[in-house]
Amino acid sequence: MTLLAVAAVSARLLAEAAARDGFEVIALDLFGDVDTCEVASRWFSIGTGLKIDPALTLAALQVLAHRGDVSGWVAGSGFEGHPELLAQGAALLPLIGCTPESVAAVRDPARFFDTLAAHGIDHPPVQWTPPADTGGWLVKDAQGCGGWHVRRLSSPGVAGALPPHGYFQREQPGTPMSATFVANGQDAAILGFNEQIVFAFGARPFVYGGVIGPVPLAAAVARRVSHAVRSVTAAFSLRGLCSLDFLLDGERVSVLEVNPRPPASMALYGEQRVMAAHLRACMLGELPAIPTTAPAPRVQGSAVVFARRPLALDEQAALRVAAWPGTHDLPCAGTHVEPGDPLCSLSTAGATAEQVRTLLSQGRKALLTSLETTA
Repeated sequence: MTLLAVAAVSARLLAEAAARDGFEVIALDLFGDVDTCEVASRWFSIGTGLKIDPALTLAALQVLAHRGDVSGWVAGSGFEGHPELLAQGAALLPLIGCTPESVAAVRDPARFFDTLAAHGIDHPPVQWTPPADTGGWLVKDAQGCGGWHVRRLSSPGVAGALPPHGYFQREQPGTPMSATFVANGQDAAILGFNEQIVFAFGARPFVYGGVIGPVPLAAAVARRVSHAVRSVTAAFSLRGLCSLDFLLDGERVSVLEVNPRPPASMALYGEQRVMAAHLRACMLGELPAIPTTAPAPRVQGSAVVFARRPLALDEQAALRVAAWPGTHDLPCAGTHVEPGDPLCSLSTAGATAEQVRTLLSQGRKALLTSLETTA
């Protein structure tokens, strides 16, 4: 059995996908959730709070390199803002995914949006100098993730100066969407299209809260998204599981960014052996065959459950979370969360995206109420 390391802010999804596809897994993340440790043969802590610690990450990879039996490591969420850490880690243990150079390039806003323009791909207007009228403009950090870095320029306390790797982008209407794909450096196969769950949290208007899919798109829209995926794949030599975020307004597709690593939406496509497909694409250049005549798959969804108030989970509360239908990323007894911290995640399925969205919302509220009333 091939031994594979997976690393992310939360590595549970990667670890489960790898184990499901027949790999032995070592997990590196910030939480050490119960279900992560159940599926992994070993767990390493690589940070605290929501921040990856480079020193801890490199120390863990050094330990794995010395073992001599780990085939490589897959970097997930949280590493897109650390191309230098990816390069240092790749020098210790083979990195299976986009190269550090590709990650740095595709997350460089000037290069990314210039590439979109060169290929005739629509995107919301961007600029690097503060607009004269702040209304309708966002401030973004190209190396951020999860939407926590996005602020409205007109919000109180948001300065006009750009943060490192920042840019201004015009706010635009549309449904937040994504395309999940597997790339081999030159071409890509799209696994499916998804609706994203996005909500406002305080002064942060677009925090990522989950994903629902696959959802159908009109043929013309699907062609535009496919053109964007294949264009950025070739331009930035993307490899493995990735996703492209876009806004859909009618039939208008406006591309926002690319996540050059396995996305959360991979959970919706587990039956397609996504981790095995990731490795084959990265190491052999093979792309998965996407069936065109298969019946429409059942719509699935997953959502992050963020705490609404401070919670200290004793053993009974941790067991209640674990027993709740569809819960994942299960916290250990003794975990303390503050408002806005991720508590766990929920998954469900249904006939339509709207039904799944409703079920996730109801389940999240009911779980939080159960924990808050017994705390």
